[in-house]
Amino acid sequence: MSFRDLVGFAIGALRGHRLRSGLSLLGVAIGVASVILLTSVGEGARLYVTGEFATLGSNLLIVFPGKTETTGISPFLTEAPHALTLEDAEAILHHVRSARRVAPIVFGVAAARVGDRRRDVGVIGTTSEFLGVRQIRLRSGRYLPAGELARGQRVCVIGSKVQSELFGARNPLGEILHLGEERFRVIGVTAPRGLSIGQDLDEIVHVPVSRGMKLFNKISLFRILVEISSHQEIPAARRNALELLKERHEGFEDVTIWTQDSVLATFSRVLSLLTAALGGIAAISLTVAGVGIMNVMLVSVSERRREIGLLKAIGVMPRQVVSAFLVEAALLSTAGGALGLAAALGATRLMRTMYPSFPARPPFWVLPAALSVSIGVGLLFGALPARRASRLDPVAALARR
Repeated sequence: MSFRDLVGFAIGALRGHRLRSGLSLLGVAIGVASVILLTSVGEGARLYVTGEFATLGSNLLIVFPGKTETTGISPFLTEAPHALTLEDAEAILHHVRSARRVAPIVFGVAAARVGDRRRDVGVIGTTSEFLGVRQIRLRSGRYLPAGELARGQRVCVIGSKVQSELFGARNPLGEILHLGEERFRVIGVTAPRGLSIGQDLDEIVHVPVSRGMKLFNKISLFRILVEISSHQEIPAARRNALELLKERHEGFEDVTIWTQDSVLATFSRVLSLLTAALGGIAAISLTVAGVGIMNVMLVSVSERRREIGLLKAIGVMPRQVVSAFLVEAALLSTAGGALGLAAALGATRLMRTMYPSFPARPPFWVLPAALSVSIGVGLLFGALPARRASRLDPVAALARR
């Protein structure tokens, strides 16, 4: 019995029970499609977060007030005995040799008003260095003046949504914007940027950092962003910054410094585990599809006892009978896997079209793995019925006993 005969035998059997074969094929297709789609979502989340952190800038150190501690399963920032000050930011710039730019940040929410138009906006108090560190582009005007660390002029740069909602179609440059009880002159408008790390930069107002600290009555900075000259100098720069701030804070190591790489690596590990977990959950449906294939094959063996008995009576070997039924199971699982693969790739492409900012795509290992698993499931669950068919006594089978 040649391989061509085996394939013909299997195709004839599948055509003879089209409804059952179609349902089994559909089950495998749904399983494969589920695996690919869910892992595509997980991988898309990883790529999205990685891309968002890349927009923070390159070669960054992020200085937080407070020391990271761990208790139980959750890390947290302890209360800092010393505030993170503008003088700390200046010290980092002047004494950490590889520090190219330093952008101190204070953040809060304030009520913005222009005439009768009002809305709450996020306010970032920072310096002119923030423009380069965060790679922000201007649509019009200019950014915060250089050398404004302590002076704190009452000027601001607004996001594009703030402009459209508070100023309408008129040019906001030179106009007055009220933030809380204070008046600020608008000197620039940022280009549309959209969401970045969960924050819509188009709804942000930028003011000089010292003015922002007065606006929100803050004595400590929210963060200090430090751009390092090269990637290779990041570890040494981190150590130098920690030692410098410890010395300035009377021997207390009460700040936490994250590197951009460490944050990215942490998120990447978490989201890779999420992707694998989603794939594992979806793979359960492949197991269910395999059980469906086994049921189809068991019914097929029961209904084709005479056919099997006749084959064995004319000299077909038991291993050839096993091969015939395994080929049938493999055809079902392969066709279902191919159908599921095509459906999943089409759905993934549609998802990217509808949400272009979310890079949903399957990991490189998923496509061959899903097809291999679907074929393996078919062979695995087809093995029991195939062995049962090969063990039928030809006389009993012909007599349907």
